[in-house]
Amino acid sequence: QERISQWHDQSSRYSTELRDFKNQVLGMLEAAEKEREVMRAEAESAAVRVDRLEREVDYLETQNPAPPCVEVDETLMDKQVATAKQRKNEKYTKLTDCSDTIASVRAMKILKRFGSTSGLWTKDAAGNSEKIYVFDGTANDTVYVFPRMREFTLFSATRKAARIKLPYPWVGTGHLVYDGHLYYIRQQGLSFQVIKFNLANKTVVDSSVFPAEEQIPVFGLSPFTYIEVAADEEGLWAIYATKEDEKNICLAKLDPGSLDIEQMWDTPCPRENAEGAFVVCGALHVVYNTRLPSRSRVQCVFDVSGTLAPEDASLVYFPKRYGSHSSMKYSPRERQVYAWDDGYQIIYRMEMKKKMEV
Repeated sequence: QERISQWHDQSSRYSTELRDFKNQVLGMLEAAEKEREVMRAEAESAAVRVDRLEREVDYLETQNPAPPCVEVDETLMDKQVATAKQRKNEKYTKLTDCSDTIASVRAMKILKRFGSTSGLWTKDAAGNSEKIYVFDGTANDTVYVFPRMREFTLFSATRKAARIKLPYPWVGTGHLVYDGHLYYIRQQGLSFQVIKFNLANKTVVDSSVFPAEEQIPVFGLSPFTYIEVAADEEGLWAIYATKEDEKNICLAKLDPGSLDIEQMWDTPCPRENAEGAFVVCGALHVVYNTRLPSRSRVQCVFDVSGTLAPEDASLVYFPKRYGSHSSMKYSPRERQVYAWDDGYQIIYRMEMKKKMEV
């Protein structure tokens, strides 16, 4: 009995020691797991920094001239400004036989609510791709890509979307996807760059400092947008404003290959209460609203070819929705406008008519 009692005592002591040892091991394992998570987070952060550094190096390598040649760069920009000013307000020679203008908004479709109150969504304005490109916010560096409209409409989370990390963040909502390239605006100090980014190989093809001095927000109701890159049947355009003529909006024809400004115009369209603009068949259409959001309307049209007088253009109203449009992208291929209204993504289908019938 004494031996049995001693055995019970020893067994109880050994069980206690084993339990304490097990608890000690579990504590060490938990500490090791936490340290592993910290190291994994640090490794992921380092990988992100390395990836960003590689993209920045790639971007710097695409610059021509090289960064040390600042004086040459400024000389080239001054020459481009002088050339553009010489061609300012000259008669425009049309590239296509497009003679349509907007008669009315035929239909409206609200797709969903996604992201911030301000942003941009669009398709490729020139290619046949069905991909949807989403730019959430007015200052970001990640573009969401959905394979088709159906996926964008059905999926509420961004985990279903591909992501494109840009070398530098964009500013505003005036960007454009055109013929497999992204044309987006980057702010560098007091100047603005138009960056041409190849969506297939994820590299910067070209960049150019926009040849306009003392730029100001182009739309009175969208103070975050300084340059609106637009596409129509004629090609690429840039909509902007400067302190030289701070009351009105300016328009420029943009070469999609070289990013050179081919021609510039002063328009009679005021910046005040403007919320967006797009170009249709060589005619700038400016959309207006009020400080307290009401119905958006095209109230000013400027045709660079002179075939449509402003007083002859139709007054086009958009159905009243949630607030004020932060972006409106016209698709010449589909004849519709992709709009972002207070976080809602909307499609406006346009009714067209010939300019001579207006």
